[in-house]
Amino acid sequence: MPAPRTVLLTGAAGGLATLMRGLLPEYGYDLRLFDVRPVEDAPEAVTADLADKEALREAVRGVDAIVHLAGISLEASFEKILKANIEGTYNLYEAAHREGVPRIVFASSNHAVGFTPAPRGDAPLIPIDTPRRPDTFYGLSKSFGEDLAQFYWDKHGLETVSVRIGSCFPEPTSVRMLSVWMSPADGARLFHAALTAENVGHTVVYGSSANTRLWWDLTTARALGYEPRDDSEPYAGKLIAEHGELDPENPAHAHLGGHFVNDPPIWPH
Repeated sequence: MPAPRTVLLTGAAGGLATLMRGLLPEYGYDLRLFDVRPVEDAPEAVTADLADKEALREAVRGVDAIVHLAGISLEASFEKILKANIEGTYNLYEAAHREGVPRIVFASSNHAVGFTPAPRGDAPLIPIDTPRRPDTFYGLSKSFGEDLAQFYWDKHGLETVSVRIGSCFPEPTSVRMLSVWMSPADGARLFHAALTAENVGHTVVYGSSANTRLWWDLTTARALGYEPRDDSEPYAGKLIAEHGELDPENPAHAHLGGHFVNDPPIWPH
């Protein structure tokens, strides 16, 4: 599809969105910002909750696409996850449908499949159609978001690319992250591909760089036109020297979701 001109970025005050606020405009996007917290240095941003249906509908009105990064990004009580990630995402999709927005890029997560065993040695990469095995209420909410995206495509023709994001930071900070890291530059490349690819329907992709120690299959992401350029391997020597190799007897090392499977970080962190 033609490159969208105006894109609504939800969760604009968060860490990932802050990185994308600096990178996506390089692809020609005008970003409209939305967050429950004020966005630093962006007085024009919409400050509202995803529960505020009127403010949300006004925010989506007239945009060409939405990158949905808002919500709780760690574990929390089911009640908090329900309000922010499940009801909030429904409210966004309903507003987008009512206002005729054609496409959403949804920030899913590797934690939707977090209890999947991490591949070892010559084991094949984890395919995109591996059964969902959420590791937390947070991961459960991302599974819901993927199903919601499928429903709105089948029912209303609203397209979505659901991106099962690994860890998007300037550099990896753990040995596990060497396998799931997505550089900010590759993150922007992937979001751009997700915004512009033709006929995506509802497509689920893994979000990471082309890491030497990659755990999952990037085929569906590459099919969108995504060409990752970065690799976590230059950081491997230092991280392994500091922390040691992953221990397959440790549940946090043996599963895709890392420490979310046995000791998840609690929101707010």
